[in-house]
Amino acid sequence: MLVAAGAVLVMVLALSWVSQPSQVSAILLDRVGQSLGLELSASGASEYRLRGTPMLEVRGLVARQPGAATPLLRAERVYLSLPWSTIRAAGAVLDVERIELDAPQLDLAALQRWLESRPPSPGPLRLPSLSRGARVERGRVIGAGWSVERIAIDLPVLHPARPLRGRLDGEVVAAPLRIPFSLAATLQRPAAGRGLGLAGRVDVVAHDWRLPMRTVAGGRLHAGDDGLGLDRLRLGAQARYRAGATDLPFVFGLAGPLRYRDGRLSLAPLGAALRGRDAVPHLDGTGRFAYAQQLELQLQGRLAEWPQAWPTLPPPLGQSRSPLPFALDYAGPADFSATAALRLQRDATVFDGRFRLPEVLEWVDAGAQGSLLPPLQGRLHTPRVEVSGAVLEGVRIEIEDDPPPTDSAPAPTREPTANAAPPNR
Repeated sequence: MLVAAGAVLVMVLALSWVSQPSQVSAILLDRVGQSLGLELSASGASEYRLRGTPMLEVRGLVARQPGAATPLLRAERVYLSLPWSTIRAAGAVLDVERIELDAPQLDLAALQRWLESRPPSPGPLRLPSLSRGARVERGRVIGAGWSVERIAIDLPVLHPARPLRGRLDGEVVAAPLRIPFSLAATLQRPAAGRGLGLAGRVDVVAHDWRLPMRTVAGGRLHAGDDGLGLDRLRLGAQARYRAGATDLPFVFGLAGPLRYRDGRLSLAPLGAALRGRDAVPHLDGTGRFAYAQQLELQLQGRLAEWPQAWPTLPPPLGQSRSPLPFALDYAGPADFSATAALRLQRDATVFDGRFRLPEVLEWVDAGAQGSLLPPLQGRLHTPRVEVSGAVLEGVRIEIEDDPPPTDSAPAPTREPTANAAPPNR
């Protein structure tokens, strides 16, 4: 949507230039820039053709707010062709044949500042029709601490009152993650409040794991005081977690209003569901998600059951069929490598602790060859537990991290400590 806004800006500039071919380019750029509240310049050689279907090609285009250090838009090349009827209409008609942008670079913060500086529009935004569509190659969108690289957009045709279909490819870079994507997009109409559907491949890539997904998403375009985004977003994905020899298939779904404002991407309130086999739990939850300089996730919900691939719980915990309410709180890098807080409960048994996801995934990968206990820190309280035929009551278990290994001795095995009443036999 924001790349499209940049394309519309370029189209307004180009339309003004072609309609006055006798003017010097620098004067035209200055005149159009004043009308838009922007400083516009073109550092490369520019060309236009008036025979047949008029055409304009601008190279090295830069658009910025006066006095701003950061341009809101750069483009290596902009191509536009439009019929004489549009030129003669002097803006009353916005019928365009085709728009092409090579290596456009859009700065979201600068774009948002410019949009907020503009006076309110007396009417709805007018979009051009593109009889031969539009193409974007090697595009880039810059956010706060993240970017979308190698953007490619292909729109066969665009009409303001008709459904819009196209393809969208690129790669989100949010260190330490990369997220390449290739999506087919359908927009009910290019206007706020209209439905948008996306379907295709998304791949989350970290240093030592990856998460390929086949994704379907839908929502309604939103533009308001709380930012840009999608209302009633619904996202579903078939995914596989792959790390070393581990290959865990699962499906998940997300729902909520998606917003981007002031460098912050958020999904709140958030609904989430996860389904899988083996070590993947079945869970449903609600909470909040946000990403700016770091990822923030708060999720509360319940596990339907204790996964069979996890270590067997001692009686009576293992015999209970009660769901397990949980609360998860994380703030840190986007690959979940920082420490997360977790509260997990079954009946009257409660665990309050912390964990690091990469360590837990390594424990899952180790299977029977690994430690009996997952790599967690925290406290577990249970009124009753049976161990090797002994019944312990009023049990409190504290689990601590292993001390770091030394050259002279192997790392000790994690051992919980238990405070309990004398056993009953």
